[in-house]
Amino acid sequence: MIHLSQAAASEIVRIKSKQQPNVLFRLAVKPGGCSGFFYDMSFDEAIKVGDRVFDFDEIQVIVDAESLNQLNGLTVDYSEDLMGGGFRFHNPQAIATCTCGNSFSISN
Repeated sequence: MIHLSQAAASEIVRIKSKQQPNVLFRLAVKPGGCSGFFYDMSFDEAIKVGDRVFDFDEIQVIVDAESLNQLNGLTVDYSEDLMGGGFRFHNPQAIATCTCGNSFSISN
């Protein structure tokens, strides 16, 4: 299961309002980054075969089957500081993270 803080959900809704109508919010894991994997957030027009849909109050989060295992238990938050705003990822499966907070590694 994936969790969104109220701040993250509000920011996703705000960004989504600037996209095409009926666009879907997609969260995925891709190879790369300093620690081996990074979180990828994008908008998509369709739910694909094997996708899992997580319903939150105002949005749906779509996760592909390959990313699902690495995102299980993930909490996504959003906060602003003097350097601007950004999403923060808290993944209980991560054994190491990069200082950027977007790159992580897990045990195989």
